[in-house]
Amino acid sequence: MSGLYEDSLSKPRFKRLSESLKNAFENNILILNGNVKEAEVIKKLSVPKGKVYTTLSIEKTITLLENTSFNVAIIDASIAHYSQLKGLFREITSIIVTGLSQPELTSIANEWPQNHHVDTISTIYLRENNTSFLLALDMAAKHSHLIKKLKLLSQSQEQNKAELKEALSQIPEIKNFIKNSALKELKKRISIEANYIWLKKEKQKIEDLLIKLYRANDITGLLDIVFDIKDLVQARGISFYIIDKNGTREKYLKPLVWNNHIPSHEDLSDLNVSLDSKDFATDTVLSKCDINTSKFEFDNRLSSRYINLLNYSLKSILCVPIKHEEDIIGTLEVYNKTKNGNLQKDGFTKEDQKILRKLSEHISIAINKLNLIQFDALTGLLRPAPFLEKVLHKLKSENKRHEENPTYSLVMGDVDWFKYYNDRNGHEAGNKILRELADILKSSVREEDIICRYGGEEFLFFLTSIKSKEESLFFTDRIKKSIEDYYFKNQESQPKNNLTMSFGITNFSKDESSDWKNMTLTKLKYFINEADKALLEAKGNRNSMLYSTKDSAEMKDKNKICIFQDLPEAKSEKYFNGLSSEKQSFEEKRKHPRYYTSASLISRNGFEIQVAMTINLSLGGAKISSEKQFPPGKKLDIIIILGKTALECKGYVIYSHNNEPNLPTYHSGLKFSELSLNGRQVLRDHLSSISPPQNYI
Repeated sequence: MSGLYEDSLSKPRFKRLSESLKNAFENNILILNGNVKEAEVIKKLSVPKGKVYTTLSIEKTITLLENTSFNVAIIDASIAHYSQLKGLFREITSIIVTGLSQPELTSIANEWPQNHHVDTISTIYLRENNTSFLLALDMAAKHSHLIKKLKLLSQSQEQNKAELKEALSQIPEIKNFIKNSALKELKKRISIEANYIWLKKEKQKIEDLLIKLYRANDITGLLDIVFDIKDLVQARGISFYIIDKNGTREKYLKPLVWNNHIPSHEDLSDLNVSLDSKDFATDTVLSKCDINTSKFEFDNRLSSRYINLLNYSLKSILCVPIKHEEDIIGTLEVYNKTKNGNLQKDGFTKEDQKILRKLSEHISIAINKLNLIQFDALTGLLRPAPFLEKVLHKLKSENKRHEENPTYSLVMGDVDWFKYYNDRNGHEAGNKILRELADILKSSVREEDIICRYGGEEFLFFLTSIKSKEESLFFTDRIKKSIEDYYFKNQESQPKNNLTMSFGITNFSKDESSDWKNMTLTKLKYFINEADKALLEAKGNRNSMLYSTKDSAEMKDKNKICIFQDLPEAKSEKYFNGLSSEKQSFEEKRKHPRYYTSASLISRNGFEIQVAMTINLSLGGAKISSEKQFPPGKKLDIIIILGKTALECKGYVIYSHNNEPNLPTYHSGLKFSELSLNGRQVLRDHLSSISPPQNYI
């Protein structure tokens, strides 16, 4: 019976665990290399990191392993194949393969099972620049220590469970002879022990989550961890945003996860959050502080998207910023604290806030490791803004090579009937298609070419060193055929029983203008607009002066390539020698069909109110006619009179110009934002009641 009162968390056992953890952080490094000189160089670099052992052969290594456990094994490529070393090293030993050929090193690393941490280091520059080697060695040692620590903690946890089970089994016997005071003390001890085990489990969950976070090598792995965070803090919903920029360089929050779901491209127009708006997420970004509240009365940060787009009432919210150094790069927010499935009126605890804040630091590291600031989260391709920056940089670099006269191609590609595929198979299936397409497109272009996801199902390529129109057509046709030949799931339900792409091309060269040195983003977007026009022709949506690879009668079939064909002197005049006001504005193309309809539109910019009439309308925006010019780049409050309904939203002025200088009439393009789901449905119902759409622009 006395064993029952002996503290199961006794000092000797904690001392043993402490000593085990201490030993786990001592480094034993093995160098297996038949080249004595090379082994000496590696040993010299490794000595500051721990105790180093050197062997020249596998046989001597086997003898050494009988008495010594190693954190890191640095092995020459000639004897690092898994088939040669199978069974020698446990998973706690991190492997670093060294050699001259990087392809060979990569191939050897891929032979090892996934439960082994395997890294590669080329020895070509080992003597001159050892930074990469030291970083790899540090990472390998840390990985080994973490695995050891997890095993020791797991063993300790199992021992705790056994001791608790033994104690609980003796409780009925104790009740027969122990007094009430002793029984209360016993219950208290059991409660403390149970609480300790619960805390250990929570700690284990966090450690497991961090391991998954650092192992994530793509956006899918990162987003899976976001859902684990929701379960960890027992929230009903979670959202994860990164800060992005639109074409006018205005920053906004883009959700990679919204309320437990990965949003489709069609949903983003409703879910993107401008930093100008009053909102919990934006307030976290601007203040750089956490928000933890369950009191929403008179709180103007409770914006319409929380009210209209969540599928439940918001009772509590915890929002933390994601920081990189001093900059905010995103936010993480969770909704409605629960416990055992029951809603907690007081909301999230200080402990939840502390956990979320700490995890946001590690998410920041993962974001920068995956470079989500530069790359599209879904496909892993460049986003439009960094794509354009890279293209401009390349063009300016080429300009310095006076002896060269390069020609370039911009190619815009679009998935045929993608909406049909999404509607039939669901957005998740559509997202999977886009990821597969990205992999195919990356493997189809050359190393010197640049590719990005331009939007939705559109991709933009920058092809260099193109000698002629025919060569650009040849390269693009090769990309098109790569898509045709690949099997996509459920492609047989698509028109023509295949999933295909259409492409538009524009070519331009250095000899087209002496003003090449002044290449700007606006001028580059003008060429992109040409490629887009060619793409629209390939998809059968526009008539223009274009060259097609097929007869125009066949254009409705899509899966075509068109080249923008315009006179060089005309292009030179309108591009380099002064554009008209209409051409100077890069008008964003619409993603929705336009309907020609006249409706009253009231706008407010500060205290200034203007009344205009729509020329056409779509779910994405409107073209309007007014007597005064609208300020380009501005965000306006808008009311559109649709029959007996007044539709309220906001709109960005994409362009505004006077087509006829002799008439006081301005044509302006507006892009809708902050349009609620209910407002979108009202607009959709109105458009469906009028004449069919004219085309997509």
